[in-house]
Amino acid sequence: MKKLVAFDLDGTLAESKQPLQEAMQQALTDLLGVAHVAVISGGDWPQFEKQVASRLPEAADRSKLWLMPTTGTKLYTFNDGAWSAVFAELFDDATKAKILTEFDAALVATGFVPEQTWGERIEDRGSQITFSALGQQAPLDAKEHWDPDFAKRKIIQADLRKRLPGLSINMGGATSIDITREGVDKAYGIKKLRDASGIPLDEMMFIGDAIFPGGNDYPAKELGLDTVRVRDPKETVAVIEGIVACLK
Repeated sequence: MKKLVAFDLDGTLAESKQPLQEAMQQALTDLLGVAHVAVISGGDWPQFEKQVASRLPEAADRSKLWLMPTTGTKLYTFNDGAWSAVFAELFDDATKAKILTEFDAALVATGFVPEQTWGERIEDRGSQITFSALGQQAPLDAKEHWDPDFAKRKIIQADLRKRLPGLSINMGGATSIDITREGVDKAYGIKKLRDASGIPLDEMMFIGDAIFPGGNDYPAKELGLDTVRVRDPKETVAVIEGIVACLK
């Protein structure tokens, strides 16, 4: 019997940087009625608040919801009517500077400099540095068409791994690459979740759209969790409905 269902965010629960749609809001509310729910993704807390925390119906049992920004290096829980940080693990300044320098060098070396961008392309999330190829404010349509098969980012990822040994570099979202400390990936976040929640790994499952080698959801599979790879949020809703029916 599974006690906790963990999810990726962008491409799984919602479109990239978009809020939960009504069908997903209801599906998660139903799931929270029968299990704990965790969301682990590369976005920082403001994005989680915009996409998830502020979008849940009043009926949702937030006390069983675990929100883990920046690939699980931060944890937020709901207590006494408000969300609060349980922990946050941050990069030091020297490491941040090195990452930013090597990002620029990798883009020049690989030749993947898009003609048009929308907003800042590199975001410092404290415990994670995230590169968004088309910029943080890029429209969804442009993002979906830039690298749908991950081919461009696999080349950038390979170059960055040579430049930044000792750091974890994974693809996420529609156009992003996330850099965290070595060993920090969704498996790391899930183990931190296990410790915080007291729920053992064999009583968890993970659902995401990037459960393939090099994808930022794949470490959950390597950790040994039961996983379900989905194409999009619409399919996720159907999977959740099946889980709820089974757990009831």
